[in-house]
Amino acid sequence: MNDAVVSVRYMVDDVERAVEFYTSHLGFTVNTNFPAFADVVRGNLRLLLSGPQSSAGRPMPDGAVPSPGGWNRIHLITDDIASEVERLRAEGVAFRNEIVNGPGGSQVLIEDPAGNVVELFEPAHR
Repeated sequence: MNDAVVSVRYMVDDVERAVEFYTSHLGFTVNTNFPAFADVVRGNLRLLLSGPQSSAGRPMPDGAVPSPGGWNRIHLITDDIASEVERLRAEGVAFRNEIVNGPGGSQVLIEDPAGNVVELFEPAHR
């Protein structure tokens, strides 16, 4: 097991659209890309994008079907959250909120095309 890479799985309803979002807006690169599944990489993060036809999209024994969305999220650090928000808004990215400032820094939540949340975070300058 490689401890240098962290993998997170997101359920998506359109794999190609998700790949386009993460590569064009958030600086990920494509590792593998199949019609039902892709994985993209940014630094130590490997993001698994599983579509409805992937094995991860199969119904559970109780009939529940995995789906995108929710509140769990990947957390990406930025040095200038205001500039990132401006750039992403200009690119048509969907936001769940405005920038929130707290003692640890500033954060804002964006959504990928399937409704999965990505947090952009600028640490407080100490």
